[in-house]
Amino acid sequence: MDDFAMRELTAQQADDLYELISERAQAGRSLIATSNRSPTDWYPLFPNPVVAESLLDRLINTSHQVFMNGPSYRPNKRPGRASSTTTNTTK
Repeated sequence: MDDFAMRELTAQQADDLYELISERAQAGRSLIATSNRSPTDWYPLFPNPVVAESLLDRLINTSHQVFMNGPSYRPNKRPGRASSTTTNTTK
């Protein structure tokens, strides 16, 4: 899941995500999630705190977290940009 917790979830989206996470956890399957937010910032994005707690408990408590700091690689991947240069403009 790329850009996890980017927006607030609807009740249906949260329920669907809960089902996905629960099924993968029960089957012992892996899941990779990336996010620009800290896990502590994920809870308010769910409309139902019970679903949020259960889902995030399954996701976070069995995870291996890798925190990365630094500039995004994405600006260098835009069309028309040289991939080896980084431009930093300030106005």
